[in-house]
Amino acid sequence: MIKYGYLFILLLLLPQAATAKDARIELASGLTAHAEYLAGKPNLPAVLVLHGFLQTHEFPTVANLARGLNDSGYTVLSPTLSLGVPNRKQSLACEAVHRHSLDEDLAEIDRWVKWLTSRGHRQIVLIGHSFGSMQLLAYLAGKSDPAVQGYIAASLIEAQIGATPRAELIARLEEAVARGDNKLVNHPISYCKKYPSKPGALLSYVRWDQARILLALDSYKGEKLLIMGDADAVAGKKWLGRLQQGKTPMALVNGAGHFMDGEHEFDLLEHSLSLLKKYAPAHDS
Repeated sequence: MIKYGYLFILLLLLPQAATAKDARIELASGLTAHAEYLAGKPNLPAVLVLHGFLQTHEFPTVANLARGLNDSGYTVLSPTLSLGVPNRKQSLACEAVHRHSLDEDLAEIDRWVKWLTSRGHRQIVLIGHSFGSMQLLAYLAGKSDPAVQGYIAASLIEAQIGATPRAELIARLEEAVARGDNKLVNHPISYCKKYPSKPGALLSYVRWDQARILLALDSYKGEKLLIMGDADAVAGKKWLGRLQQGKTPMALVNGAGHFMDGEHEFDLLEHSLSLLKKYAPAHDS
């Protein structure tokens, strides 16, 4: 059996399946957003891969996955969500003023899905990492494009908010929104201890707790797969247990942490391919 280290060297020696192209869209706000586009075989599903919280498509977990999928023949689009920043190319600092909302993120995801369909892709599978998995699930829970026929969530996590009881925080934010109060609030979210944001924008993320994620997972009827590491300290054992009790199939990666790094990059790729191979290649027209 080939060791992971040797396999990694062999993959480096292989030619890239495609040259990356920079794709751009103009959003309703007037901002420009961009993505990396890797063309693959036209008879295979296209894959949209989304990064985690405040990151970009160059984050190693998603960048390496995108390359691996493309080497396997798949067209891959890896957007960098604008998060209110024109043509954003760097991760966004926790301490920056965050004016973006989940609704805006979902509208942006939909624009990228339509960008793929406008180029003839009739089958699309969404793959997210961490917070990106939650955002894609929120998109699927709304009016998603019918071309989207599958969903893979790696290291799926809710909007973590620190020690404050969620119901208390939601009530406080809802009151501020009802008053028309747009003063910035500074509350922990995800790995950010300080996250300045308007009440309504923060509320849009905070509402996605574990219960809402579980409901959305059960409600989604397309092909789906969870890929979780059993050493994921960010998600935690309790969340992993709740996910295992649900109806969504799970691939549990022994020893993998939240970022599926090192040798576990290959596990992430292999499990993603296991779902993608369920789609029969389309006949060339």
